[in-house]
Amino acid sequence: MEITLHSITSARDRIHSAVYHTPCPYALALSRLCGAEIYCKLEHLQATGSFKERGAANKLLQLPEDQKKRGVIAASAGNHAQALAYHGGRLNIPVTVVMPVWAPLVKVSNCRALGARVILCGEDFDQAVVKAEEIAQEQHLSLIKGFDDPEIISGQGTLGLEILDDIPDVDAIIVPVGGGGLIAGIAVAVKAIKPTVQIIGVEPLNAPTLHESLAQGKPTRVAVLPTLADGLAVGRCGDLCFELIRSRLDDLVLVNEAEIARAILRLLELEKMVIEGAGAVSLAAAMLHGTRWKGKKIVLCLTGGNIDVTTISRIIDRGLAADGRLCRITAYVSDRPGSLARLTSILAETGASVKEVGHDRHFAPADIALVGITVVLETRDFEHIEEIKRTLKAAEIQFVVK
Repeated sequence: MEITLHSITSARDRIHSAVYHTPCPYALALSRLCGAEIYCKLEHLQATGSFKERGAANKLLQLPEDQKKRGVIAASAGNHAQALAYHGGRLNIPVTVVMPVWAPLVKVSNCRALGARVILCGEDFDQAVVKAEEIAQEQHLSLIKGFDDPEIISGQGTLGLEILDDIPDVDAIIVPVGGGGLIAGIAVAVKAIKPTVQIIGVEPLNAPTLHESLAQGKPTRVAVLPTLADGLAVGRCGDLCFELIRSRLDDLVLVNEAEIARAILRLLELEKMVIEGAGAVSLAAAMLHGTRWKGKKIVLCLTGGNIDVTTISRIIDRGLAADGRLCRITAYVSDRPGSLARLTSILAETGASVKEVGHDRHFAPADIALVGITVVLETRDFEHIEEIKRTLKAAEIQFVVK
């Protein structure tokens, strides 16, 4: 099957009653932050919380009847699995999903709640794929790839059609990149209708799959490190995806973990939206190049909101630290009564708010007359942290800031 504008418009007609046409509203606060006219495509509002439903529904609807009866299997970090489980249940198709052992608990539990058989196997996505392929052969199940499949890519491309319907004069669309299925589908659809629209991909620095593949001129496997954008932690982009992307991609941006955490925090604070790291990378990229987007109309693809609630507080803390609004100071003071009170008094004069205090006599400096006091502070910004450092130096207190 060839992936064309026709295959994508056909997918839209096929899935329109099963998949939500998500809104793409103007974001005032983000526009001020990025120096551009920012719109957000709210794919986290899909029934299972991500764009993956588009491809899953399109694929399942086109399966032969005998394959529908036997069932399907997929390897997924979570969102593709949930989408298959939901639409498989709706269409009475048995679904088995193989998920890496580190998959977010919310995604694992949601898959099970939707009726899928969940198998946890492998330390990364690639190991989960191997297991899924083995089970597919043993049990004669149809293997549904998460991205490198014509029907999946065509389904994901419907997101691009919706963006052009809602924001016809868009200048650029920023798209998260994992295996490449979403950006491939969007690029085919958008470039066929309005080739002047820029397609900007964004990857986590810890999983630069497309970046390395473009550098090598072919799909290339990379070593994936842990990332807040777990849905993008794919070691190799799809062959079909790569061929569709390479001639249609205008730019590719890499973002680090601090920038992803900051983007999640900004979406929480400014837009009151809980977006997972794989979706928030689009905002992280937009915040990196504010002057580049000046006067432009930009759509951010917020591709999912399936973030494990047990990790949100840690992500917020990381975002605050990356923003200069949280810091940790270890001060070395005399091991005498009143030293801690003097330290906190000095910190209070700077306007910093103390969140935590730790007192360490065991791993202090070589000078046994000193103890280490570790203080976590809420601060205004990086300039406020510099003010605190100047105040401690003026008080002749030894310290390190982390």
